Amino acid sequence: MMPDTLTVAPAAATSSVLSLASGYGHFAVPAVALAAATAALTTAGQHAEPLAVAPAAGLPALRAALAARYQRRGARNVTAENVLVTAGAKTGLFAVLSELLKAGDDVLVPTPNWFGFSELVRRAGGMLRPLPLAAANNYALTPEALRAALTPATRLLMLSNPNNPTGRVLSAEEWAGLLAVTAEFPDLWVLSDEIYEGISFGATPVPTLLAQPGAGPRSVVVSGFSKSLALAGWGVGCLVAPPALAAAVTARLFATGVSVPTPNQLAALAATEHAEEIGAALCAQLKPTRQLLLEGLAALPGAGEVFAPEGTYYVFADFRRFLPAGLPPAEASALLVRRLAAAGVEVVDGATCGAPGFVRLSYAVPETVLTEALARLRAGLVAE
Repeated sequence: MMPDTLTVAPAAATSSVLSLASGYGHFAVPAVALAAATAALTTAGQHAEPLAVAPAAGLPALRAALAARYQRRGARNVTAENVLVTAGAKTGLFAVLSELLKAGDDVLVPTPNWFGFSELVRRAGGMLRPLPLAAANNYALTPEALRAALTPATRLLMLSNPNNPTGRVLSAEEWAGLLAVTAEFPDLWVLSDEIYEGISFGATPVPTLLAQPGAGPRSVVVSGFSKSLALAGWGVGCLVAPPALAAAVTARLFATGVSVPTPNQLAALAATEHAEEIGAALCAQLKPTRQLLLEGLAALPGAGEVFAPEGTYYVFADFRRFLPAGLPPAEASALLVRRLAAAGVEVVDGATCGAPGFVRLSYAVPETVLTEALARLRAGLVAE
């Protein structure tokens, strides 16, 4: 399975390529998480004992802490029975897709969306069906558009909130309208990927699907610790699902893999217990580079309104005005990305997310790197 850093064409014209394509932020490991993992390893070393192997569903203390956090966020019916710990969010996502989908089942995905969904759905036996949204209205998904796209054959509606790559956040009011529609389809599941929920610059916290009054017994949330809690590389994710589905996914994971190492789960437990503090620190770290990127994009030739993303650490920049003429959109978009790579900057091609001519740019990089990358972007885009 591909990582959340899409492979792009290597640069030929520079010896040092700067990446704004990575899905992982340039964040220090939270001290509380590092201390918890270190303590577990130190104890094992001091007593000459093996590390404890966690249950397939995860450490009970971590599952309880995650359930308590969802309860504090308004999902009052979530208990530890609903929660399981997975080896990264993608492992949990693939496991739940494999449980829910039969060969040929439709999965409706509003686009632009994360490029990894398509391969996960395909490998689970489903058929991904995009529901294109428009940049012009900031990617609004209306109940009317959703109702028109759903059919009795649609097994799953899958969204990301905040959205990767656009940074768009679904509000509680928007959730209410969408869930009123999904309630008309009793066999439909709704899955919300909320891995970026702690990276938010809005006036209110990102609302979880599980806290919405219209969230029914077929609602699932997938999340993880690599984005909002700065535990990239630790391989810890989580899944919150109805008890029967959670038990089925646990059995699948037990049969096909191993549980997340205990020190990693203890690090995740410490991060969960300090989630608000960690998230606030990450957002404070990101604010200067967020502003720098928005200003740099607004200064490019022909720039129109640049939507400030409410969540994630990406800007989904509209570069359609720079596309070479006379080519199919996907081909022109790929050529533009190669042009930027030749200028020394790696970006994610928006065509892979369902929006050719756009590029996903990360601002979760050091300010010096972003400053140089913006200079290279400008040079690459305006070169004759």
